[in-house]
Amino acid sequence: MFRRDVKSINDLLNMYLRREGLETPLLQRRAVDAWDKVVGAGVARYTGEKFIKNQTLFVKIQSPALRQDLTMMRSQLVKRINEAVGSMVIADVRIY
Repeated sequence: MFRRDVKSINDLLNMYLRREGLETPLLQRRAVDAWDKVVGAGVARYTGEKFIKNQTLFVKIQSPALRQDLTMMRSQLVKRINEAVGSMVIADVRIY
């Protein structure tokens, strides 16, 4: 007897994460981790604390000049981080 409703392990894992309410926190963690990759090693060196609250990624930058440059690039950063994660996780980036 064969089962005809065959699902991939990826689909089953996604269904489980969604059902248990773990999908959003996992995607948010991926977005925070994607910051260094998106901005590069030069900017990552000046990056401090990073966290997400209400679909906004808050990033502490230790250089005032770099903070100003990144503030002007907020919409591009949002787009690139969401592309890196593969889902619409954040709606804004706040540089402080």
